[in-house]
Amino acid sequence: MPNTTSRSQGRRALVQLLVGVVVAVLGSLSTGVVASAQESDEPTDTSVTGDPTAEGTDAEPSSSETIGGTLRTRDEDGEDVFLEGVTFIVTDSESGDEVGTGQSDVEGAWRVDLPGPGTYSVQIVEESLPEGNSLRNPDNNPLNDIAVQTNTDKNVLFPLGERQDSSSSTIRVVQLLVDGIKLGMIIAICAIGLSLIFGTTGLVNFAHGEMVTIGAMVAFVVHVTFDGRILGIPGTNSLVFGAIAAIVICGFLGFLFNAGVWRPMRSSGASLISALVVSIGFSILLRYVVLYQYGGRNGFYRDFRIGDQIDFTYFTILRKDLFIVVITLLVLIAVGLALQKTRAGKAMRAVADNRDLAESSGIDVERVIRLVWIVGSALAGLGGVLFGLTENINWEMGFRLLLLMFAGVTLGGLGTAYGALFGSLIAGIFIQMSTLVFPGDIKNVGALIALILILLIRPQGLLGRAERIG
Repeated sequence: MPNTTSRSQGRRALVQLLVGVVVAVLGSLSTGVVASAQESDEPTDTSVTGDPTAEGTDAEPSSSETIGGTLRTRDEDGEDVFLEGVTFIVTDSESGDEVGTGQSDVEGAWRVDLPGPGTYSVQIVEESLPEGNSLRNPDNNPLNDIAVQTNTDKNVLFPLGERQDSSSSTIRVVQLLVDGIKLGMIIAICAIGLSLIFGTTGLVNFAHGEMVTIGAMVAFVVHVTFDGRILGIPGTNSLVFGAIAAIVICGFLGFLFNAGVWRPMRSSGASLISALVVSIGFSILLRYVVLYQYGGRNGFYRDFRIGDQIDFTYFTILRKDLFIVVITLLVLIAVGLALQKTRAGKAMRAVADNRDLAESSGIDVERVIRLVWIVGSALAGLGGVLFGLTENINWEMGFRLLLLMFAGVTLGGLGTAYGALFGSLIAGIFIQMSTLVFPGDIKNVGALIALILILLIRPQGLLGRAERIG
């Protein structure tokens, strides 16, 4: 009885600690987002028409819809030049009423808050363009009937200058292949943890996508809060420190989730169906807690909002995308070597292959599972940071990536890290290549079609192992 009582008290303490850490992390997210919102209200970014001295001018906008963009051109050397002080006028397409005006800042960025979803027109005041700059298509000014949905930051584009010679040797198929490899590697770095958790515990963790979201948001908060400098040192890239913080926090949360929830459920003999339902509940809970704290508006890493392209003759790639490919490749190679060469990696593979045999061989299975949760969650956090470099950061970004992670894991073979890597690459390539046939809005259909076709031929996945049933 005393042992049972102390064990139950220990479990309650772990659960309380888990809840406290989650609340503290999400509280810090809201604090960082508030600071970011205050910084984004500078007059150079957006000025809404009306009396600036009236009460409520600085109050938080009641709507979460905005419209904006970035105005830039290129000089004779091909370098980007951002145009500051250019005025934009936004009007309601239905009523014709002026909604607001905005001016581009030193980075060429401008944005106007909207009263709600609807259709709008955007006009650029040509007289405000710096000398020597003109619209490429003056007949398309203003841009009419721009549909803005709920909780959306809509971006519009006004091309400037003469049209460049389009006789580029870029081949679209090669370009889509490169883009697919980049997307597949991001999916892979997130999906490896999902696959290892399933392999060692049998749990399909639907809350894994929320680790991706938390990782991206932790890095976003650090990046925006320190605004490009750490410890008062100008020029330091705070996103690097944000990524480190995201990896540490997500790894710690993985440890707490295992210790406070999943290990007690395994010890009490809970079925995998029960654990699956709990993971779905955690996914929904975390997603909407993040929505409550962060809001529905999109965020972005300021220093990486716009990037320079590198031309490789047959394809082009942004510098930040090249950085993503290099980092993911190095991390995936390190994970593969760790699984092959280290004792912990061999133990993970042994537990995933046959848990009972591994335990009878003297391997501490619970210790291996704990390490898998830490490493898998940390990799998901890093994947969230990299995914945030390619898309806007919002409360459901991890949930949108979760389907692609499941597709990659299933394609490669459930429970195998190498299968997750291989399957994720195939999923990413099929997603991008499918735009040759399908519209871009439904490009994820390509990965699902590939999943169906491969599983019809090889139900265990590409690198999975067939098992006898019955």
